[in-house]
Amino acid sequence: MLFTTAAARLTRATITRRGFTSTSALNGVPTVHYDHFASGWNENDEPYTEGKFHIETFNKISPLGLARFPPANYEIAEDYPKNNAHAILLRSHKLQESEVDISVRAIARCGAGTNNVPVARMTQLGIPVFNTPGANANAVKELVLCGLFLGSRRLVDGINHMKKLGEEGLQKERVEKDKAMFGGREIAGKTLAIIGMGHIGAATAREASALGMETVGYDPGLSIESALKLPRQIQIMDSISSAVAKADYISLNIPYIKGEGGTHGIIGKEVISHFKDDAVLLNFARGELVDSEAMKEFLDRGDGRYISDFPDDLLWDHKNSILLPHLGASTEEAEETAAAMAADTIQSYLEHGTVQNSVNFPAAALPERQKGSIRITVVNKNVPGMLATISDVFARHKINIQQQINCSRGDVAYNVIDIDPVVEGAEEINLKDLQKELTMHEGVLSSRLIFGMAGAGYARNIDASHEPP
Repeated sequence: MLFTTAAARLTRATITRRGFTSTSALNGVPTVHYDHFASGWNENDEPYTEGKFHIETFNKISPLGLARFPPANYEIAEDYPKNNAHAILLRSHKLQESEVDISVRAIARCGAGTNNVPVARMTQLGIPVFNTPGANANAVKELVLCGLFLGSRRLVDGINHMKKLGEEGLQKERVEKDKAMFGGREIAGKTLAIIGMGHIGAATAREASALGMETVGYDPGLSIESALKLPRQIQIMDSISSAVAKADYISLNIPYIKGEGGTHGIIGKEVISHFKDDAVLLNFARGELVDSEAMKEFLDRGDGRYISDFPDDLLWDHKNSILLPHLGASTEEAEETAAAMAADTIQSYLEHGTVQNSVNFPAAALPERQKGSIRITVVNKNVPGMLATISDVFARHKINIQQQINCSRGDVAYNVIDIDPVVEGAEEINLKDLQKELTMHEGVLSSRLIFGMAGAGYARNIDASHEPP
């Protein structure tokens, strides 16, 4: 195992070591010593600035979102020298592990889905991955409503027909005669089945109800928060099949999950067999949720429709399908909201150790630390005995724990600990030795001192088995 701190892979030939000392040795509070290592970086390197958190961005992130980072403590760039980025913000960029510096403490996706981030691998490395649930909910909800109308009347076919008549100079002559080709139905009084009732599903249910539609829904993981946002008259069904059986329109609002027990192709032959012959499926969640061959069979045999926000190699030119170029969150408002939420989440984690909206870490938050105290966070494997092991380290150093929280999720556990730096009989406290002992324990992935210089105080325990081949 290797021990690295702050922004470094521990390679003996390239380590620059700096010791930092706090200036808080006042009123009986001892001087605190802690370490900062930086591999391959020196004071002449750009754009690295010592004493700031360095945020690396992929894609174009909304300037209004990035403005949430106070410039006094943060620096933002599209590319940092190796091992200098402390956190990553991205949108649709497909992140590779090689792009995640050893100094990275957190990753935030400006959007709900995290399929473009290697979440499982980041969990192994002890790096939280955040998303922005609900940030694009209004934008997607509005597009779902648009899909309702596109699926009710052959509007796209009518528009294309009028363009053709216009080219021929026949639009005024033929318009009244030809409009019968593009008849449709109204949505008022029809039934909408909502599969997945999170932020987008709940918002869609409310709007559909206001438009005079009957609503039914299915969501095995329905939260109390989402349930309170649903229209009173919605019927909650016990399965996808029972929800779609009576629906004229079906809206998919569930995440895409690979593997056994996941959601890949969840709308397949079995579920589609319960569709009404003229049902309209609205897919503004993920293309992979729908079995294209099963959907084509359904569209071929009846007057059903498929409206999707994703490309499809089989259905792209079917007369009963309309495919949009992934426009769901493509509004200025959604991009600004997502970027702001991601920035706030990263800032809260870096400065306070708070975890919220993470897809792989447990939610965790301690009250604001007391003046003069030091906050330490520890990420470890979720195995028995780790909490006792961590507590023993502080006890051996005669350090009192003021408050702490320990939470777990799957294979990872996260600890936030506030300590009293006053040790009886000591004029100074050496956190360098404490952090090294704490981090080098078997099962500990990383630790962080939320104290002193921004960007410093990060340590990782690199297990050789966790290194990429």
